[in-house]
Amino acid sequence: MIWKVIEIHLRRLRHNRVEWLLTFVVPIAFFSIFALIFTRGVGLTPRVKVALVNGAAESADNPDAAKRCQKVLDNLGQNEGLKVIRGSSDADTVDRKTAETMVRRGTATIAVVIDQQGEQISAELLNDASDQVASQVVSALVTREIMIGTAPMSGIPGQTPMADKELSAEQAQFAEFVQNVASKPDASSDAGTSSTTGEAFSQQSFAPPKIEVVNIIGQGKTNPVISVYAAGIAVMFLLFGATTGGGVLLEERENQTLERLLATQMTMDHLLLGKWFYLTLLGCVQVTVMFLWAQLVFDLNLFEHFDGFAMMTLATASAAASFGLFLATLCRTRGQLGGLSVVAVLTMSALGGSMVPRYVMSEPLQRAGLWTFNAWALDGYDKVFWRELPPSELGPQLGVLMATAFVLLLAARLLAIRWEVT
Repeated sequence: MIWKVIEIHLRRLRHNRVEWLLTFVVPIAFFSIFALIFTRGVGLTPRVKVALVNGAAESADNPDAAKRCQKVLDNLGQNEGLKVIRGSSDADTVDRKTAETMVRRGTATIAVVIDQQGEQISAELLNDASDQVASQVVSALVTREIMIGTAPMSGIPGQTPMADKELSAEQAQFAEFVQNVASKPDASSDAGTSSTTGEAFSQQSFAPPKIEVVNIIGQGKTNPVISVYAAGIAVMFLLFGATTGGGVLLEERENQTLERLLATQMTMDHLLLGKWFYLTLLGCVQVTVMFLWAQLVFDLNLFEHFDGFAMMTLATASAAASFGLFLATLCRTRGQLGGLSVVAVLTMSALGGSMVPRYVMSEPLQRAGLWTFNAWALDGYDKVFWRELPPSELGPQLGVLMATAFVLLLAARLLAIRWEVT
């Protein structure tokens, strides 16, 4: 009898495609997605988007300092780990005000300002604190380029002399030290001189440059990352709620309630629009409740950004409602809808940033995430709560979400034709 029970379940598994999918395909698919995210197995390591600023060139008081700073910036621009964001012109560098605007709008993650204070080159990183990795990476790269770019190469055997013919006092001192060590390494008198010279140079030039990180976004926020978490979780469960609500159509189809409704003056257009408005309203309430909880418990500034929040929530809820109706009309049974919705929602959430921030993904995965409206919704909420941009900046996100809502609702109506002719 025990074997009979096992045999029944094996036969059921053999004929149930959804169960096959959830048992074998979904775990492998999600393992692959997260392996690609955290091992960066697709494409190259995501490059940090930076804006470059020559602080010494803006003052125009010291041309030599501007040249030294520009040399460091040129080396940074050639680094494979950085992606230089240009302004309106084709130049690699922009002014400080433009760079700060780029960071606030999300065009660049960090603005690197290279300046010279006295004889030492320093750097200021205008940072977007939402990316907790980029500032450490850029700081290390900037330190390396300042140390290498300002070290004198004249007098070092096998090295090309510097472009600048005139060496500063400490550069000449370093060159003399290298020449003494290279030519007479065993001479006691010269060794003493070179030791003293090298010690003096190391104290002056090999000291780590001053790197200051300034968080121009996130500074002074009570709980700076809570809006990111709230938006990610809200959008993911909004999709689950919409697919569950859309499944009522299949239940009405199975118990013949749908046929009785269509036998009245109600048309399929009335039925789908009624359900779409209901699911949209329910989604708006669902997201609002979550953000109100974040306001009360985690100090999220909801009411200060309520206009942008209302616009993004309405657009996101309407797109999720259309998505739920589209999946319901695509499937034939409630079981099919359950399996397909889990796969679709979790995949969209993983690629769209609801589970893992998109900035840690490789560039191909980030582009793939743009095919999910999770990414567009999270970008919109990010503009509202994190970057504190006005609602006029939400045009791309609102446009994509509303277009998605219309296309999916139209697709659901076309798929529902089969219920009218059977």
